[in-house]
Amino acid sequence: MQNEFTFTIKNISFDENYHPSDNTRATTNFANLARGNSRQQNLRNALKMIDNSFNALAHWDNPNGDRYSVELEIISVDMDIQAGGQSFPSIEILKTNIVDHKTDKRIEGIVGNNFSSYVRDYDFSVRLLGHNKGQAKFTIPEDFGDLHGKLFKYFVNSDTYKQHFKKLPVICLSVSDNKTYHRTENQHPVLGTEYLPNESSLTEQYFKKMGLQVRYFMPPNSVAPLAFYFFGDLLCDYTNLELIGTISTMETFQKIYRPEIYNANAAAGKCYQPNLKNLDHSLTQIVYDREERSKLAVEQGKFAEEHFIKPYQTVLDQWAANYA
Repeated sequence: MQNEFTFTIKNISFDENYHPSDNTRATTNFANLARGNSRQQNLRNALKMIDNSFNALAHWDNPNGDRYSVELEIISVDMDIQAGGQSFPSIEILKTNIVDHKTDKRIEGIVGNNFSSYVRDYDFSVRLLGHNKGQAKFTIPEDFGDLHGKLFKYFVNSDTYKQHFKKLPVICLSVSDNKTYHRTENQHPVLGTEYLPNESSLTEQYFKKMGLQVRYFMPPNSVAPLAFYFFGDLLCDYTNLELIGTISTMETFQKIYRPEIYNANAAAGKCYQPNLKNLDHSLTQIVYDREERSKLAVEQGKFAEEHFIKPYQTVLDQWAANYA
């Protein structure tokens, strides 16, 4: 059964000329920025914010703060289930590349960063809602996230992944606004100060089924922790420049999407609870439609149900039952 799943990887540059492809999830962060009358200015401003953030963190041997720039690639992964030429858009992630203008070298960065998945939309926006419809108490299906997690691990362990990427992915997300985070004494020169959550979140549990563990760090010059999901050893498996590429990219996106948390005017303290209703924050000069994004998640979940889950239910169930 495992041999019937094959992956195809496509990549496109995320720059000021970027236009979302037909297969790109409309709720994907970078796709949202690349629509409307402000699309090119949005992209130009976001990319400049990323470069500025990178140079602020990579400040050594960088007196003018302009030594580096970040190039981004959108990695689209299509999955062919039965080798019949009919592929389904599986996931989209971002890959960073770092240009060192002092040495004229291009340094490969981390793949992962942003993470988009139609099946995750189905799990959270269709299956979980349907499971709890009409119920007095919110519950989670026992096998919630099992299929998605196994598909992700299968992809990361595939020859296709290994042929394209040298290191395992790191995914960087926002902290949860219904959890409390406590500052620890652990410090990293690039990742910053480590925080610990008061309890595990549904997102943590979901990503754990993907094989990923999580740690929370607030980088220097930041005002809130970021959630880093990873395999292996986050602090030792990646170079400082690789980590800075992920931090500068994903914190920039979070400043745009969640300014109440990541562009707040006061930094997180020893005990921190994120608040999406925080009025004491600044807005970027970038247009973002958060309401549209939440509505489209349901539509895309239904798309996955119609074109992936239902047509291949038997095949997927059999494969998942045999995949360790």
